[in-house]
Amino acid sequence: MNYFSTRDKSLKFSFKDIFLRGLAPGGGLFLPTEIKRFNQDELKDLSKLDYKELATEIIFNFCKDEIKKNDLKSLIEKSYSSFKDKEVVNLRKIGDSNLLELYNGPTLAFKDIAMQIIGNFYEHFKVAKDKTVNIIVATSGDTGSAAIAALNGRENINLFVLHPHNKISSVQRKIMTTTSGSNIYNVAIKGSFDDCQKIVKELFNDENFRTKINMSGVNSINWARIVCQIVYYFYTYFKLKKEKISFSVPTGNFGDIYAGYVAKKMGLPINKLIVATNENDILQRVINNGEYKPDKVKPSISPSMDIQVASNFERLLFYIVGQDDQKVSLLMDHLSKKGFFKLDESEIQEIKKDFEAVKINDETTELIIKNINDQFKFIVDPHTATGFGAAKKIKDLENIVVLGTAHPFKFSDTVKKITGKILEPPLHLKMSLDKKEKFDIIENSNSQIKNYILSKIK
Repeated sequence: MNYFSTRDKSLKFSFKDIFLRGLAPGGGLFLPTEIKRFNQDELKDLSKLDYKELATEIIFNFCKDEIKKNDLKSLIEKSYSSFKDKEVVNLRKIGDSNLLELYNGPTLAFKDIAMQIIGNFYEHFKVAKDKTVNIIVATSGDTGSAAIAALNGRENINLFVLHPHNKISSVQRKIMTTTSGSNIYNVAIKGSFDDCQKIVKELFNDENFRTKINMSGVNSINWARIVCQIVYYFYTYFKLKKEKISFSVPTGNFGDIYAGYVAKKMGLPINKLIVATNENDILQRVINNGEYKPDKVKPSISPSMDIQVASNFERLLFYIVGQDDQKVSLLMDHLSKKGFFKLDESEIQEIKKDFEAVKINDETTELIIKNINDQFKFIVDPHTATGFGAAKKIKDLENIVVLGTAHPFKFSDTVKKITGKILEPPLHLKMSLDKKEKFDIIENSNSQIKNYILSKIK
């Protein structure tokens, strides 16, 4: 199995290579040369597996040249040993709606499902055996804590987490900044998540700096993240036992819902993938009218989706333009120089074969949280609420599953304001939020971040 770039199909990288690099040379994103498509008999066999067995079978397709299946199985078992639910995720009914709870991991967000495996991939590939690896990650609130939980205390690995200062919830921040590991560095950037993400991409594209510090990354641009998230789409389909299943996915960076798109390419009979956005609606705009034009980030009560540059959309773009890497390069170059690109009508229709997109504002999100609590005595976080809102707005779709992306405790202040309820942390949240926080505040500057990193690794 080889991997190429969305902007250069001639490139050939192994799974281990793309796992460590994260971003492709020239700024593109990695894709596999082949995506396995399961037939009906194979799907039937997969349906008999538990979550960890299913994860082994699906993930193995993307790394089978470099890891033995038994080793992968053991790695997955180890990765999910700390999850609250034996089956890793949980499907439940909320009234007439289906909710897939993805927040049973150590940091209460869906990011744990991929990140715990990624942490063990670093160990399996022995990439830090002879030389320290410095991992740089941008977070809009949840990726950072999941990365810290996966990599805290690992030998010869440093983790630098960039989050937007004062633009995530206090619980999201404290889960990251109360961790005492000596290999963890939390940095609050004076800017938005897009600014954090831009800096990380610039560092990856600086070949000299990347090589000098032996840099790696675990953002959702890392293909390994996508691969791990494909699994719960299959698992949900098998559990629900319904045809024409659709998924409503709260998303900002397009990684989680793109995993559903890959699952459909692998033969899973998904009907529609519904993109649920907040006021930062670049994905809703590009899917509905073809214009990809980042705007100024608008703060919201669903801060993990306060994103205007949805990086993983480039992976979908590659297929939408007929797998034309040169056209992807031209569109991304136009975005860089002009601040936008525009898809033609045939390309928009191609997207709409698989996707719907809906914007849910803060006022509606608050109402959804209140109504679900009043009617069903169940609390959802603001991001999951947008998923419920989007699902309700799409007509003529049956069997919609809403992805529950974060535990409501992570947004307990918002929940208290809306419902009056004071939430207690789940028992499986191991971090003590009463500990002293440790993080540095830095200007939105590529050079200052470089200097900061260099000062810590000397």
